[in-house]
Amino acid sequence: MVDTADNSEQKVKQEVLLAWSSPSRLFKRRDKEYFTNIGAIVFLLIIILVFAREFLLIAAVVSIVFLIYVLSTVPPEEVTHRITNLGIESAGHYYRWEELSEFWFEEQWGQALLVLRPVFGTRIIILLATQDKTVVRKLIAQYIPFRENPEKSWVDNASSWLSKKIPLEKPS
Repeated sequence: MVDTADNSEQKVKQEVLLAWSSPSRLFKRRDKEYFTNIGAIVFLLIIILVFAREFLLIAAVVSIVFLIYVLSTVPPEEVTHRITNLGIESAGHYYRWEELSEFWFEEQWGQALLVLRPVFGTRIIILLATQDKTVVRKLIAQYIPFRENPEKSWVDNASSWLSKKIPLEKPS
């Protein structure tokens, strides 16, 4: 016999509360100075790794530099984001409210970011583009808590310290 309790539950209809489009990732055109600085650092690192006979590590460093070059020269595609009563859809990925624990806003390179922290996994970062932060905050805060000052991990602190100590380009 089939259990009808599951079938008798009404399916909740998805309603789009807000939709907008933005670039899929942060993008900043880099100048010659940036690539020159990276090239000098990588050249010195490769020389050290050659003497240490770490050829596999050299290949990994070169591939990371290639990734940095591609991400700095190829503009991102436009994607659509939707906030619904069941969760957030961003670039074809759907995140249910039950999977998200909190959210906050950040600013980087003059662009507003919506940062979602899932219960398991890494942060989800969505560019707001021209969308108003107060409207987004009001909608999402109905489902998950807003954090004014998010906790900084050791990776966040280390990357901030490193970018201040070794700037790869002049501050704009």
